[in-house]
Formats: sequence, structure tokens, C-alpha cells
Amino acid sequence: MLLTTPVISTLKEHYPEAEIDMLMYLETKDMLASNPLLTMLFTIDRTWKKQGKLAHIRHETQLVKRLISRKYDLVINLADQWRSALVAKLTGAPIRIGFNFPKRKGALWQHCHTHLVDVADHNQLHTVEQNLSILTPLNLSSQVRQVTMSYSAEDRSEVEQRLNESHIKGNFVVVQPTSRWLFKCWTEEKMAEVITALHAEGICVILTSGPADNELKMVERILALAPKEQVFSLAGQLTLRQLAALIDKAALFIGVDSVPMHMAAALKTPLVALFGPSKRVFWSPWQAIGSVIWAGDFCQLPDPDAIDTHTAERYLDAIPVQPVIEAARELLP
Repeated sequence: MLLTTPVISTLKEHYPEAEIDMLMYLETKDMLASNPLLTMLFTIDRTWKKQGKLAHIRHETQLVKRLISRKYDLVINLADQWRSALVAKLTGAPIRIGFNFPKRKGALWQHCHTHLVDVADHNQLHTVEQNLSILTPLNLSSQVRQVTMSYSAEDRSEVEQRLNESHIKGNFVVVQPTSRWLFKCWTEEKMAEVITALHAEGICVILTSGPADNELKMVERILALAPKEQVFSLAGQLTLRQLAALIDKAALFIGVDSVPMHMAAALKTPLVALFGPSKRVFWSPWQAIGSVIWAGDFCQLPDPDAIDTHTAERYLDAIPVQPVIEAARELLP
């Protein structure tokens, strides 16, 4: 969702008086809730399906009615799902642009859109570039290619209060060691070594993570191995937008392939990103300031499409500690 923001910014640049709305899943709303270029956010709640068939139909119908009432001139469908195509059609917008996905060659997909954009070169493009390519039929003269992560003044104040409560002043490093997928994570021992090296140079470190139990336990293990002074944890305690405010204030971000990594890149916070068997062309931190350390430079990685996402294998383990410490030292003021 964060990587769709260049599309939003480009549309606003060329149609400054236009109102731009976004339809997304509820759990991703926080990524765009503070974006000043958006007028309305419509959300789909995955729990609707658990409320029974009639309730589900009622929610979906109400959503479509609200979208129809907006009387859109243009609908852009970045997704490959049938729901998004059908909703695009039901809005009644005179221009409805989608991607010409190979798996969506049927007449119904074409009927739902007025324009379909070729995806033949998407395998060579970053996700940001893939998203921007959907604007081709509009023949716009320029594109905004910067990803935008927005947060509110309240988010900033909350973060500043937490920093004050912990007596954290001056430069600090945010370390995000977790991902929802274990195969994207480094070992707790190696992350603790990096934190220890930073601590030895007088640098304050703040650990962050999502609220899931496995992520919190990983942070606990790292804390047990790291120095006790000037190493703090806000793991599971921040919203995405509060995390953005924290990363924005940081002197450096160190983390694995995850949402916070993309947030750091968007916020132009210097970063050291540890990357494993994900598709680097698609998912490397866009226009990042800093270093991306790839496990594939130290071992043979499996094909990203062949990964069992539930595996306990940690492919990042091949990355040694020293290159990460050296990259951090180079980026710290």
C-alpha cells in the first residue's frame, strides 16, 4: 500500500483540484490515513466473511453504494482481484484503468475496464514502477516517483513523549529485527552483536516490532543478549504512523525486509537493510539512503517463488555481523 503513493502524488500533481479516494483492506489503512492528498478512505474488512452470508452481502452492498455516490470520473485498479475489477465497473466511472494480467484474459475482466495496461515488462520493474505504469493511458507529462509515508502531529507528540519518558536525547538508532515471516529474519545473536557494537560507541538503540507474540519473543531474546543501558524497547507499542514518526527522528534505521524498511526509505532516514530471498527487483527499499546487504552475496539462495513462507529456515543467517556494523558506522553522523 505504501508503494502506491507515487500514483496518488502523480495524479494530484496533474489534477490538483481533483478529489482522490482510496479503497483498501482495513488492516492497511494506517499506511495512508495521514496522507494529505487523499480525500476519503474506503476499507474492506476481512472479518465481514465471518459475520454470515447476509451480513457480508450487506457490508459489500453498502460499500458499493458509497462508492457509486462519489460519481468518479476515473477509477484506477492496481489489484489483480476480481472484487476490485467488479467494484471498478459498478462505480460507473467513464474511465476505468486496470492491468492486463495474463491470468485475467477473459471477457469479464476486459468488460470491467475501459483501458488495460500491458504488464509484459513488469518482471524488470520495481513495484513503484509497476504501479506508475498504470497511468500510461492518461499520457501524463511527468511522474512523481517519491514514496510518501505520512503521520500526524499527534503521532509525533506521542513519540516525543515516549522518548522523554526514557530520557532519550540526541541521536538514536531504530532496530527492527522482526518480520511476520521468520525466513526474512536474522538471528537474535547477530542482531545483539550489532547492538553491542553500537552501544560500545555510545549510541542509543531503540528496538521495535509488531505486536505478534513471535515478534515480541524475538525482541526479548535480543534484549537478553544486549547491553542493559541505552538499549530500549518499544516493540509492539506503536502504531504504524507512530513508528513512522520514530523512524523519521532516528539517525539510522537497521532492519530486515519488512514494512518499516520501506517506511525508512520513504522518510529518507539512512538505513541498513538486510535482504534475503525476496524479489529484490520488486521489493528493495525504493530510493533508499544507505546500504542493502543481500544474503545472496554470501550464500546460494533459493528461488523466491519456491520459498515455503512458513519455514523455520533463516536465510539471512548467511550475512556476517561485521558488514552490518561497518555499514552502520559509515551512515551514522
